[in-house]
Amino acid sequence: MPDHDQELRQHLLNLLKGGQAHATFEDAIKNLAPKLRGAKPDNFPHSLWMLLEHLRIAQRDILEFSRDAKHKSPAWPEGYWPKEEAPPHAKAWEQSVKEFGADMKAMQELVKNPKTDLFAKIPWGDGQTILREALLLADHNAYHIAQMIDVRRLLGDWKG
Repeated sequence: MPDHDQELRQHLLNLLKGGQAHATFEDAIKNLAPKLRGAKPDNFPHSLWMLLEHLRIAQRDILEFSRDAKHKSPAWPEGYWPKEEAPPHAKAWEQSVKEFGADMKAMQELVKNPKTDLFAKIPWGDGQTILREALLLADHNAYHIAQMIDVRRLLGDWKG
């Protein structure tokens, strides 16, 4: 008899990792020239820095909501986007990338843990489940990672 729980968890992990029907986060930032991190193409609302920070902030919010009853989400929408178009300093980009990776790993660990009931309603939510939050995170990330690639294309910096 197949283990549907384990199969579902593996499908979720693959979806969170990306790279099946979409480019991965790593693909989107690979070989990016530092001078382009804050560049905003004409007629496009976001720079790569803005998108990276939005991804990091939103992912952290989804992760923390999923595991911490005391978590408070940022104000919508201003709390989910940086005010500046470029990173304030070179290390800010690397720190944001590092935090994004760590939070993704934490969400994957939550999904992977057999003690996590993917279908149970999160007690402090209003009907959400870990399954729903993992799907939301994968969907949100795929959308904005694609935007990062669009920005790179518009800036003439995409060879994919």
